[in-house]
Amino acid sequence: MAYDVIVLGSGPGGYPTAIRASQLGFKVAIVEKENLGGICLNWGCIPTKALLKSAEVSNYIQHADAYGINASGEADFGAVIKRSRGVADKMSKGVQFLMKKNKIDVIMGFGKIVGKGKLEITDKEGNKQIQEAKNIVIVTGARSRVLPNLPQDGKKVIGYREALVLPEKPKSMIVVGSGAIGTEFAYFYHSMGVKITQIEFMPRIVPVEDEDISKELEKQFKKIGIEVLTSSSVESVDTTGAGVKAHVKKADGSFIDIEADILLSATGIVANVEGIGLEEIGIKLDRDRIVVDQFQQTNVEGFYAVGDCTPHQSLAHKASKEGINAAEHIAFKAGKLAHAPEGIDYNNIPGCTYCTPEIASVGFTEAKAKEAGYELKVGKFPFIASGKATAAGATEGFVKVIYDAKYGELLGVHMIGHGVTDMIAEAVLGRKLETTGHEVLNAIHPHPTMSEAFKEATAMAYGEATDI
Repeated sequence: MAYDVIVLGSGPGGYPTAIRASQLGFKVAIVEKENLGGICLNWGCIPTKALLKSAEVSNYIQHADAYGINASGEADFGAVIKRSRGVADKMSKGVQFLMKKNKIDVIMGFGKIVGKGKLEITDKEGNKQIQEAKNIVIVTGARSRVLPNLPQDGKKVIGYREALVLPEKPKSMIVVGSGAIGTEFAYFYHSMGVKITQIEFMPRIVPVEDEDISKELEKQFKKIGIEVLTSSSVESVDTTGAGVKAHVKKADGSFIDIEADILLSATGIVANVEGIGLEEIGIKLDRDRIVVDQFQQTNVEGFYAVGDCTPHQSLAHKASKEGINAAEHIAFKAGKLAHAPEGIDYNNIPGCTYCTPEIASVGFTEAKAKEAGYELKVGKFPFIASGKATAAGATEGFVKVIYDAKYGELLGVHMIGHGVTDMIAEAVLGRKLETTGHEVLNAIHPHPTMSEAFKEATAMAYGEATDI
């Protein structure tokens, strides 16, 4: 075998897999059909955060007088997009450096499994080569889901990739879907001065979040002028005119037509599992996801799968940890590690949405905790009562904590507000260490900070609040 490990895909699940395998003493190659770093670095997490930073700066300028500063300025849409692409390019080059540093062979092309331990790789010119490995890790990611009633033409009806590189700013946009992707783009384009209508099929936006978070975000979006339609669906689109016309069924069963320059379809993702040889080798699928065990092993010996092409959350940090676990399990089987990696607790993976106000959450929602049979202590601390938030001019939102009333176990934490995506890690670590409400109360948090809201919310849950 030429390699010990070949990783198919170089996204945030793929390149950590390759690096960890190399660290463990394996000869490793990574196969990538487009750009190192995959969707996350090139067309997802990273460039969207660059856009959202530009939106934040623009909003600061627009409201500079609230901070006692006279400032004015209009966003240069082309420059904003260019900066985003530059950030993505820099991060992709960083992955190239990491591959060289860790002595990982990079093979550019489309990989297809053609037998036990065999991968056929076709480059852009159509040239083919066969590479062999004792272990193949499939990290092929996912792409924008295309619905029959929302066919994407890449111009008037677009997916997230086109939304990142629009040649000019539209005057109006319909955003279908209110998951992280739809919500972040809705906020970004609104901040650039685009009239936004966001349509969500479920009864509330960001429907995977705690209900209180959904209510607060909808309130904040409507406050800044984003039109939100919930329990609504786009039945059809007409692109024959200058823009796009969406035929929308509303919550009450009535129909309306909404016109805009562009419609962004952000209705979820579908795994990239077609055409890569899974059926030929007998690897099991559950719908469009590869079935794996706690160590990311498929049902076929020597084949692992990681990230968005497997079950559970479609998140970069989840994929990275799965990839590291896969590499360590390969090492464990080869006698290079003394123990198998610890399985992932998928109920302790944080989710973040980077609109303004930001959203961050981990663990049970209040509804799910009740469904699981827990008696609860719930506390909520609004940022309007926070000295740091008031000084920062960022009083929107709150921190909500959910504890088991019997044992004090921290069941869930849900945040909406300025910078909360950087605050949620405390809750993740606390849940990992099986912390209790009293331990949180006895851990002194710095003042004045946004992060002390976690302790203050806990005090609210236990009837010990002194600051509200």
